[in-house]
Amino acid sequence: MTNTPVPPATGGTGRPPSFFTRAGIPQSISYGYLGLLIFMTGVGIEAAYLAPYLEGLGIPAADVAMVFTVYGVTGAVAAWFAGALSDLWGPRRVMWLGLGTFALTQVFFLAVAVPSKAYPLLLLGYGLRGLAFPLFAYAFLVWIAAVAPRDQMGTAMGWFWSAFSAGMPTLGSLGASLMIPVVGEYGTLWVELGVVAAGGLVALLLVKEKTGSARLAPAGESPLAGLVGSLTILYRNPRVGAGAAVRMFNTASQFGFMVMLPAWFVHTIGLTNGQWLRLVAVMFGTNILTNLLFGIVGDKVGWRTTVAWFGGIGCTASVLVLYYVPTAVGSQYAVALLVAVLYGATLSGYVPLSALMTAIAPEHKGQAMAALNLGAGASTFLGPLVVSLFLGPLGVGGVVWIFAGFHAFSALLMLLLKLPASTAPAAAPAPPAPATAAPADQDLVGAPATKGL
Repeated sequence: MTNTPVPPATGGTGRPPSFFTRAGIPQSISYGYLGLLIFMTGVGIEAAYLAPYLEGLGIPAADVAMVFTVYGVTGAVAAWFAGALSDLWGPRRVMWLGLGTFALTQVFFLAVAVPSKAYPLLLLGYGLRGLAFPLFAYAFLVWIAAVAPRDQMGTAMGWFWSAFSAGMPTLGSLGASLMIPVVGEYGTLWVELGVVAAGGLVALLLVKEKTGSARLAPAGESPLAGLVGSLTILYRNPRVGAGAAVRMFNTASQFGFMVMLPAWFVHTIGLTNGQWLRLVAVMFGTNILTNLLFGIVGDKVGWRTTVAWFGGIGCTASVLVLYYVPTAVGSQYAVALLVAVLYGATLSGYVPLSALMTAIAPEHKGQAMAALNLGAGASTFLGPLVVSLFLGPLGVGGVVWIFAGFHAFSALLMLLLKLPASTAPAAAPAPPAPATAAPADQDLVGAPATKGL
């Protein structure tokens, strides 16, 4: 990688720091964050109603579930490819690929598959559409890692996840609630295509930064070696493998809870369906704000420390609170909201993981992010799989303890992780650390501008 991150003091222009620089958003790609927000808002429009809409067309529930399962599989593959291909082609080209894929597959899905109500066409159209948003979004994540200043990497990643979460499902679901009464459910899906296209074009046409248009992998590395390397890095660099595992455990509980908790909160605890939906909105609305907060915290106190304690240990506690407190107090909606806020906030403790990963593999940022994205994709299967296997024999409480164990194990992996001394900042010597501070090879604050664990 020959591109050098711009110094944080000037944004590479020689002028005083801009508002974006002070906020931790790389000035050169600031429009990319806006484009991502709009893009993910479009993707999130369908999130709250597509499954029941398809069932309302007469598609059996089991077939609808399989359509979404295939969507998840292709999304996991695309998440891995986003990092691997960004290394080889540059993030901008991969984002164009994601945008083009969304446009083509959405038109096929809406113009052919949905009107036909044919299960194979629905499976093909929506399954292929699963490739689209990970290619766009996670390629931009690689771009951030390539250009963000080392002392603001966690904050830059926090802004990414805030924009991501604000779009899907928060603003997307809100947009759907406003558009469906006007243009109907089917018409809203066409509006979704327009919103996604607008977001993609904002990011790709308004961002002029050059690093994202260039290959990130070392010169001379063959494409095949790059693709294979994005998998073999999991064992070539065990630290990267550990980071991918932590990312898998990070949101496994989230995806599992979305399968298990709606019926539990409504039928066992006694909330109404409307209260449950508002609870989810508050949970992930909190997540939008705390994603940025923990990105800043990670830059201040250490990325590894933040992930281990606020993410791993925090979620271990919050998933148990999310189950046991409502069990104890019943349908006390205000209490349920408070525990939902706690869970949404602690999920954000994992945000610095993206900054930490490429600090471990600075010569292969895309490969490291491909591994991280693979972990993210795996979590979409792990959570529902745990529910399907253990809800019957263990009940909701037993599944909650499994998820708590996942989070506790992720914290242990982070606490045992030792970072190479070469990842420490190469800036002017820092004053001696107090006796209680972590050694340079155990934690990282303001790491080099690389992506990863």
